[in-house]
Amino acid sequence: MSFFLTGCVVTAPLTPQTNVTQLFTLLQSLDENISQDEAMKLSRDIFEHTEKLTKEFNMTSPPLWHNFLVNAGIREKGLCYHWSDALYVYLSKKQYRSFDFHLMGADIGKYFLEHNVVVVVVKGGKIEDGIIIDPWRNSGKVYFSKVREDTKYLWKHRANRGCKRQ
Repeated sequence: MSFFLTGCVVTAPLTPQTNVTQLFTLLQSLDENISQDEAMKLSRDIFEHTEKLTKEFNMTSPPLWHNFLVNAGIREKGLCYHWSDALYVYLSKKQYRSFDFHLMGADIGKYFLEHNVVVVVVKGGKIEDGIIIDPWRNSGKVYFSKVREDTKYLWKHRANRGCKRQ
């Protein structure tokens, strides 16, 4: 019975170097003045912290099942905003020279549809030109893309959730 209630527990994935490199390349594409070292550090930090959160949240798959477990009180955390908030706070404390971080949401206020992510932008850059970081979407496996290329959602800045407005 407990298996039925907990679902398939997700093991924190070991991040393939190709994923780190792909995100690194995308981060560098934000601006020609971003150093390779800083872009690589940010890419590694995102994947490493996501692995930590996957364990901490005791993630199950699929993510909507995990949401049910959280809402039923069986799991403590792991909703999309838990991911975005934790990643935002962690990355903001790192004080990167070339990057800013923002929170974005889609379908805000719609109980079963609302979704939240972190967006990385070049320091002072526009959110629309940023990169979405979404570990919830694939149960702890980092999804990333340019904001404009993620057509699954219509993203809006969540300045009221603690990040500065642009």
